[in-house]
Amino acid sequence: MEITNMEKMGKLPMKEAALVYLDRSGGLQKFMDDCKYYNDSKQSYAVYRFSILINPCDVVELDAELGNHILHHPLKAAQVFQSVCFVAVKTLSLIGKLQTETQINIVLKLTHLPSLPSYSLDLCEFPLNYASQRFYMMQGIVIAMTTVTKYTQGARFLCSDEVCPFSKGFQYIRVHVPGATESATVRNDFLCSLCSSSLQEDRKFRVLGDELVNKMKIGNEYKIIGIPVCVKTSQTALCVEANSITPYTAKVPSGISDNFRCLLSLTSSSCWRFTAILANVFASHIVPLGTYNLLKLCLLMSLVQTRDCSSERENCLDILVITSDTLLVDRLLNFSMNLVSRGIRHPVCTEVFPTVSRDKYGTGAVSIQAGSALLARGGVCFIGDLTSHKKDKLEQLQSALESRSVTVFIPGKKFGDDFDQQMTFPIQCSFWSFVDMDSSSRRNVQKASTLIGQMDCSLIPANLAEAFGLLVNCKESSPCHPLLPTVQHTLKKAVDPKGPPYLASKQFTTEDFEKSFFI
Repeated sequence: MEITNMEKMGKLPMKEAALVYLDRSGGLQKFMDDCKYYNDSKQSYAVYRFSILINPCDVVELDAELGNHILHHPLKAAQVFQSVCFVAVKTLSLIGKLQTETQINIVLKLTHLPSLPSYSLDLCEFPLNYASQRFYMMQGIVIAMTTVTKYTQGARFLCSDEVCPFSKGFQYIRVHVPGATESATVRNDFLCSLCSSSLQEDRKFRVLGDELVNKMKIGNEYKIIGIPVCVKTSQTALCVEANSITPYTAKVPSGISDNFRCLLSLTSSSCWRFTAILANVFASHIVPLGTYNLLKLCLLMSLVQTRDCSSERENCLDILVITSDTLLVDRLLNFSMNLVSRGIRHPVCTEVFPTVSRDKYGTGAVSIQAGSALLARGGVCFIGDLTSHKKDKLEQLQSALESRSVTVFIPGKKFGDDFDQQMTFPIQCSFWSFVDMDSSSRRNVQKASTLIGQMDCSLIPANLAEAFGLLVNCKESSPCHPLLPTVQHTLKKAVDPKGPPYLASKQFTTEDFEKSFFI
């Protein structure tokens, strides 16, 4: 008993600091407003959930010990705020139905973490420290999601023996804690500590939640602050019990480089000179100056449009290149794709669009894998040679190009649900692809005698070709164009791989293009 009293005395200064922080930060007023909502509600609650916004820097300046608890012992810190809030409810009579302190569920939501390496979670590091039960920050792109699955935030249990005093009231309250599974919160083998009889759940008091999943979208980038936990299944995985989620937006440099400003002033008398010179010098270390100018101009147009893909899907500019020189075209498209903040080169062995499977981490939910198109949100999805894709995939691509969306069908019978579901995702990227006119042996589509102008597009369906915003015919390797510039360019790069092959390469660098248009 003396040890318990000493612990309570030790926590008293932290409770006072917590109350002062709530008062100064406006959290106390928000707490009272939430209490009013609960008190006025006709619904019965076993658990009253309160979210408290915490600025770690402000707390550390106010009380270092409380700040240390929040950063390194968040579950204990939540108990401190729980005690403070319970006293406030009883003192001010905020919630008439509240009986015990355990009925208050406090969720601490941090605005940020210290910008130190020890607070960042890097999944590439080993060993992963998931046993510390403290907050970490992780940043990344959502590559897969399950369907919305509700979990139990809180539940009330009663002793099954009617004679037992604990057969009434709120003595047994179970609350979800970070890292806990559903069975840890709710199951049927709990026993009464007073008489050892089995406990039964009063289901009308169960509180469900799914608030975090609804805030995230596949393909978006987020910063997540949460507590990592180890999920032990047939494939051990590290998961993060998310505490706060913040959409991450890459910084886009504003303004034009000095080199381009000078060029723009010198060519202001013509509306075409500036863009013509840019196309001529663009990617000069990939292809010779003066070659592939039409394709490079189209790529520049698509890259500029791509900056608005995430907000307006109609702004995407898709490009299909018809060529016999796939090596240089592939290099040029691959180089250009890397100039945007999100450029995805689609591997042939994976899927372009979302697919459905059962979650491999044992949750029993349906898992939706993003696919290359959704991962390229706000950027470019380079899908390579169209003739390497099967007919059904080409039909799916055509549908996505025309509607700028893709729909995933989830059969309920297959995944243990009573109803079928379908989810629609917006396509917010530009597609780049090419057709190798010399790959007659790898034709996967039925040949149709369709000519667009003088361009033979018989290797792909005409409707698919028309779905692309731009159709570019590259004839650089035809008899009408000499191969000497390409040969000279190749020799220069072989002799001096790192050196600029032309004077223009020094005047207008890749960094100039990045700063002015893309990243």
